[in-house]
Amino acid sequence: MTATQTSAQWCDYFRANADDQRDIPWDAGIQITPDELAEIVASLRAWQLGETSEGKHLLNAARKYAERAGDPDFVAAIELFIKEEQRHGEMLGRYLDLARVARKQSDWGDTLFRAARYFLPNMETWTTPVIMVETHALLYYNAIRLATDCPLLRKICEQILADEIPHIRFQCERLAMLHKDRPRFLRALTMLLHRVFFTGTTLAIWLGHRRALKAGGFGFNRFWRTAWAKMGWAWRLMDPAAYDWPDEAAVPATAAADGC
Repeated sequence: MTATQTSAQWCDYFRANADDQRDIPWDAGIQITPDELAEIVASLRAWQLGETSEGKHLLNAARKYAERAGDPDFVAAIELFIKEEQRHGEMLGRYLDLARVARKQSDWGDTLFRAARYFLPNMETWTTPVIMVETHALLYYNAIRLATDCPLLRKICEQILADEIPHIRFQCERLAMLHKDRPRFLRALTMLLHRVFFTGTTLAIWLGHRRALKAGGFGFNRFWRTAWAKMGWAWRLMDPAAYDWPDEAAVPATAAADGC
């Protein structure tokens, strides 16, 4: 078993990561064929939009949770997390600009994702769909990377992939804290609801991005299997039994009540 990192430690990580980014060869410009771009551009526009949230509602939920938990550093950690996601959106947006492709202003998939988070404005409701989308991002950006020989786009994808793994760990640790004192039957019900929601999320992402995914070598069967394997890893990370819980790291009961 391992110990969870404190919010202050996550702040240190995000700040260090911001100073240790890969060199992105912007000066080389885009080197993508018209055929390659045609396969991924609609998907890339939609995914870029999803990476550009201001995070106001998430910060409000984080502040309420942090006050209940007595963890003021958590708000700073969320702010740094949002900045990292926005950096992803800006890199993708800059690439679209270089390709002379307009950035998308609205998308049905992004609207559904935001609605799922806004339905119940607490940390668990915010964190759960974020984890599910970020597990899909691990295979999505790999598919985009494989769909083109453009060095610039491949390097952007590599940077985002490197960032996403700690993002998932950060969010899963917080859910483990929220689930820690939950009765076993409620924990089982939570995991059942996760699987139902993840099924819908996976099908929605396939519906909206299947052309780009296929271009990267992910037919439906491979996409489905890989998505569930990635989410299985995330579920193991959010299992409270995976962590050592010293008394000083325990989440106060008032914070645990913030979960659904």
